[in-house]
Amino acid sequence: MLSQQKEKEIALVANRIRETIIEMLVAAGSGHTAGPLGMADIFAAFYFDILKHDPHNPVWAERDRLMLSNGHIVPVRYAAMAHAGYFPIEECLTLRKFGSRLQGHPERLRLPGLETTSGPLGSGLSQAAGYAYAARMDSQTFRTYCVMSDGEQDAGNTWEAAMFAGNNKLANLTAVIDRNNIQINGMTEDIMPLENLRAKYEAFNWHVLEVDGHNIRAVVDAVDEAKAIFEKPTVIIAHTIPGKGIKEIEFDYRWHGSPPGKGPTDKIPADKQSSVFLQELRTLQGTITSEHE
Repeated sequence: MLSQQKEKEIALVANRIRETIIEMLVAAGSGHTAGPLGMADIFAAFYFDILKHDPHNPVWAERDRLMLSNGHIVPVRYAAMAHAGYFPIEECLTLRKFGSRLQGHPERLRLPGLETTSGPLGSGLSQAAGYAYAARMDSQTFRTYCVMSDGEQDAGNTWEAAMFAGNNKLANLTAVIDRNNIQINGMTEDIMPLENLRAKYEAFNWHVLEVDGHNIRAVVDAVDEAKAIFEKPTVIIAHTIPGKGIKEIEFDYRWHGSPPGKGPTDKIPADKQSSVFLQELRTLQGTITSEHE
């Protein structure tokens, strides 16, 4: 059971993760903004409550496995890992630099704590299903989680993995879909409609849950429910706001792949974007504290 104090702590960490995301994207001068900001609450919940893991021993055999299929949102994972103690937060500012461990898409061999290398969308669920299947074969008790974008549900290999996991009743596998309704060149329902997404996964023998992806308690409760399902895998459709926390970015697909300073200028001039965004997040930090008092 998630206490109110723990929920507040995770919410504050999530907002600090958002600040770190902005800082690292500004330092890099490239990268994705909307998706990482939208997933900060979920990654904070995973690294600060849900996952069985050890930042000081990232290859611990009994750790849970967290796969990131949509590798382009990896700034949120790097920031969450840094705040959780995997490496110094200052290293986040090396994002996308030559020789950095923090590449624009995660590379497993560069950074301990990453389970897979990802980039091509649609591959993550297959990798996660393979891990879950192997764990069951070896009588391992760790759980496997896979974070996916909604846009990559367009990829056919996602559905091959969904069939495989459903057919093999991989109850040790939980997928999380970032249902933010945007992809690189527009809204998902304009480009390739996904609905009824719940019914599609249910047809593949998955247990389906839908949550507000910014409600940390709801996310934790959904994962707890997934642990109680023994006859099928679970997918959590997490409804999120792309660019969450910065009103000039929220719901704007143009920020999918644009960093502060190079994003749309119809609301904030390019040279003021980073300072304005960070100030909004710092103000939000105080609001979160007040709301939980």
